Amino acid sequence: MPDPGTPGQGSGAGSAPVSRATLAAYAVAAVGLVGWFLFGWLVLQQGFVSSVGEAVGTAFALLLAVSIVGTVRRSRRD
Repeated sequence: MPDPGTPGQGSGAGSAPVSRATLAAYAVAAVGLVGWFLFGWLVLQQGFVSSVGEAVGTAFALLLAVSIVGTVRRSRRD
């Protein structure tokens, strides 16, 4: 019997593999965040730390939105 604490074995019971569309959306979001950072730093010249802060804040907002959407979808399925 696999250990439930082992990553990749039993920790996501019933979870489906990640689709290509989801991976593509993650890649687009990552490229967008890097672009947002570079735009703020190089074009707007607002400073490195401020640009990193904006990019990280935007990333956390995206993670929150993904979490909320996932929770709503999972609750509708159950």
